[in-house]
Amino acid sequence: MERTPKPISARTRILGAILAVACVGLAVVGGVTFVVQRERVLADVDARLHAQVASLRTVAGSSQDAVKPGANGTTTATEDLDIDDYTSVADYLHAAVARLVPARNEGSVAVVDGEARYRPETLSGFDISGDSALITRAVSETRAAKATVVGTAVTDQGSLRYIAIPVSMTGDPDQGVYIRAVNLDVELQPVTTSVITYAIAAAAMLAAIGLVGWFVAGRLLSPIRHLRDTADSITLADLGARIPAQGNDDISDLTRTVNSMLDRLEGSVDVQRQLLDDVRHELKTPITIVRGHLEMMDVSDVQDVETTREIGLAELDRMTRLVEDIDLLATVEGGEQFTMGDIDVAQLTRRVGELVAVIPDHTWSIEAIGEGTVYGDPDRLLQAWLQLADNAKKYTPVDTPVEIGSEVDADAVRLWVRDHGPGVPAALRHRIFRRFDRAHGKRTVGGSGLGLAIVEAIAKAHGGACTVTDTPGGGATFTIEVPLRVGAAELPAPVRAGDVVMQREASG
Repeated sequence: MERTPKPISARTRILGAILAVACVGLAVVGGVTFVVQRERVLADVDARLHAQVASLRTVAGSSQDAVKPGANGTTTATEDLDIDDYTSVADYLHAAVARLVPARNEGSVAVVDGEARYRPETLSGFDISGDSALITRAVSETRAAKATVVGTAVTDQGSLRYIAIPVSMTGDPDQGVYIRAVNLDVELQPVTTSVITYAIAAAAMLAAIGLVGWFVAGRLLSPIRHLRDTADSITLADLGARIPAQGNDDISDLTRTVNSMLDRLEGSVDVQRQLLDDVRHELKTPITIVRGHLEMMDVSDVQDVETTREIGLAELDRMTRLVEDIDLLATVEGGEQFTMGDIDVAQLTRRVGELVAVIPDHTWSIEAIGEGTVYGDPDRLLQAWLQLADNAKKYTPVDTPVEIGSEVDADAVRLWVRDHGPGVPAALRHRIFRRFDRAHGKRTVGGSGLGLAIVEAIAKAHGGACTVTDTPGGGATFTIEVPLRVGAAELPAPVRAGDVVMQREASG
């Protein structure tokens, strides 16, 4: 079976990319620097070769090739040579070789009819009179070009940059050539040394970059390794592991994001566990009741059978409502089946007023109507608002008034229900929005205990919340607060509608 190759770590890839870029950059910089310095040395050498033989300007063809002596010329002549002062080519070249003394790393020779005739007596440079290949090449090139020739030749003494000037004189059949050469290897030695030094420094720099890059990459990727280890250690039984977040970079942001995700995941699992515990607890009671009555039922007693049947059906109905509420809560918390759009707050308020007016045993009235538009799901907000009205009906004495109303300001829309019952103690307000929880722990009012939890879930799905406060004079005021959509226009203040009162006689 073919084994899967071990993957290359991100740390190694990052370090490899850094070193590759550094190598290319150092190579480009070094190469450009070497080429520029080399061309500069060659230009200086050519200038010296032309300048040091400028005194031979009267030689045939030299007038268009000779240049003025440069400041860096190291060979000097006691005076300019004029070919008209000499009777033969040989005498002229002898004088030229004697007076134009080569500097260090230079050599010269006078050639007459293809043979090396004269060389400098003071050899401060090097001797090229015995280099037959160079002489033959220079003579051949000047004879073909009939002008001054500059070239480069590779000889036993190294790479030589030379200039060859043909010399001729009227009345003298001899053909002479004055050759001047500079050893390029020696001239380029400082450049070569600089390149070697640069290469050593670049290698040391790459080693330093690699060492520092290895530790820096490891430090930057440390949260990623912690993330991997944390993800491996997380189980449904233990979701408490977190990654320490340090710094203010992208990796730290990723760490905080993952921690936030783990917080939400842990919260979701805790909610599911709590929901299952609550459902188990809530379903245990009706099941126990039905089972107990069935076990104690006297099948021969028709009245007992009928009573047991009614109790069983009532408990099954309660379980059905409980399951439906649980399903509704799960749907709302999951954000499913939400149809968002612009809602006319005033129209929604009047619609709720029409619906609550049929709820018996209380006097319902619209206290305030807010004018404006909010972004949300009208059916879900209507459902939440009616749930608050139903909650007020259950927990307030019969025939007490209940007001509803809405208001809109620049930031949010508030939909409220105000009753005048016993109210909710401040110490218990954090409990009433929990699943299956009631402020006083009473279950005599009926219901599944999920009503306010559903209201809170709908409010949160709209980016808001549900709060409870005291009603002046006694009672509780439940308010759904939903923020306006970003960019919505500023809305007017709410209008009072205290004269809008709906009453319905209590039904038996």
